[in-house]
Amino acid sequence: MSLPQLSPELLDQHPEILPNHRSLLALPEKIIQFGTGVLLRGLPDYFVNKANQQGIFNGRIVVVKSTSSGGTDAFKQQQSLYSHSIRGIADGKQVDETVINCAISRTLAASEDWAEILKCAHNPELKIAISNTTEVGIQLTDDDIFASPPASFPGKLTAYLYERFKAFGGSRESGMVIVPTELIVGNGTKLRSIVLEQASRHQLGDAFINWLENDNFFCNSLVDRIVPGKPDAESVELISEKLGFRDDLLIISEVYSLWAIEGDAHIRSVLSFAEADSGVVIEPDIDLYRELKLRLLNGTHTLSSGLCFLQGLETVKESMDTPEIAQFISDLMLNELAPAIPFKVDPQRAHEFGNQVLDRFRNPFIRHQLIDITVQYTAKMKMRNIPTLLQHYKNTDEAPLLFARGFAAFLNFMKPVVHKDDAYYGEHNGQPYSIRCDSAAYFDEKWKNAASPIDLAQQVLSDTDLWDTDLNLLPGFADAVKENMVDKVEVLTIIPKN
Repeated sequence: MSLPQLSPELLDQHPEILPNHRSLLALPEKIIQFGTGVLLRGLPDYFVNKANQQGIFNGRIVVVKSTSSGGTDAFKQQQSLYSHSIRGIADGKQVDETVINCAISRTLAASEDWAEILKCAHNPELKIAISNTTEVGIQLTDDDIFASPPASFPGKLTAYLYERFKAFGGSRESGMVIVPTELIVGNGTKLRSIVLEQASRHQLGDAFINWLENDNFFCNSLVDRIVPGKPDAESVELISEKLGFRDDLLIISEVYSLWAIEGDAHIRSVLSFAEADSGVVIEPDIDLYRELKLRLLNGTHTLSSGLCFLQGLETVKESMDTPEIAQFISDLMLNELAPAIPFKVDPQRAHEFGNQVLDRFRNPFIRHQLIDITVQYTAKMKMRNIPTLLQHYKNTDEAPLLFARGFAAFLNFMKPVVHKDDAYYGEHNGQPYSIRCDSAAYFDEKWKNAASPIDLAQQVLSDTDLWDTDLNLLPGFADAVKENMVDKVEVLTIIPKN
């Protein structure tokens, strides 16, 4: 017997699942969100939903689907309801619970519903914008903000804010709080500078620019929660049977959650959903949170994902279940990355955070696919790990051998063997895998023209346009990378000194 699909009607028939769902579905729209990804649904939207259920924020989210891939059918069929399975270990106890998220009011496709999206700018209650468009999404491009829609996310946001400015005559009260969650340093600051540049390029006037500068608040923020991509079929079936219904939007996350937002009392008053959960931190300076997460959790993911994948592993949990790999990951994080964080961090705090991250990697409920971590591999390597590498060499001239091993695995992973329909594929043990990285064409050209893997490493390491520095100049690093440029990546058995 097939299970019924999650919907408001299903909740009407089974009020015990969510007794107050109709009142939650009637809340007004207060947030516009650029992105439908699992990270947004598993963290910001989770906090908003939790606050609504506590009667604190009392507002819903209009979601803008910005990319051309996929569709919004599942959101429409389920009227944007979705299940969120939270599984892991907290305070030494196992957690396995599922919540129904009612925070999203509707999902609009930018390519089809741009006029309707701009109408949202006329809503006086809608004062918050959040986004997650991957690390490469916040870029200044030669965009046309008068297009329907503009191509880039910053272009879309500029057009939206300009529509709001016109709708309310540039009143101070109509200004917005904008919180990007893309994992780049100073994401709010960078987004603000691009929006101002787009306003200037399109000659939108001094009054609009002044309104942007004085009445809108672009907050730097950091998100930290492991929310893997689409759950595997086995997990979906088990959770669906337990719940008694089918959910095509089901997401799974770990228990741990953090959304650190740079802001003051005004920001805190607008983002009132922060009161519902201690995982939302609003402080004047969030650099410490960002550096710990970016360098240890994300940096370790980036340096180990390719290596583990080329070992034939599929998930982070499988990697942690392999003793040699688990030792590599632990030593990389605690012995090489933690001492080289390019920020003043108490060593004990870094070590404690690192051990906490390792416990999260061991979460038995999370199937975090390694191949998903390699998306935009090059941009992640540059942003997450190169600053740590440079700081390492400020501390010592000794080459970081585990870092070099991970970097070599990255170079090996980024070897396309098939180019089809603007997509690139590598191959391992006779099986193709997708290289979802904007630098795939670059590596395709480099690998084709390189005389050998050693030559490839030499060329890429010296590319200052790619890394903003010549990595060949770092004592011993190039040699350590080249030693690992082999077709089959073996587990490194050398354990660095403490």
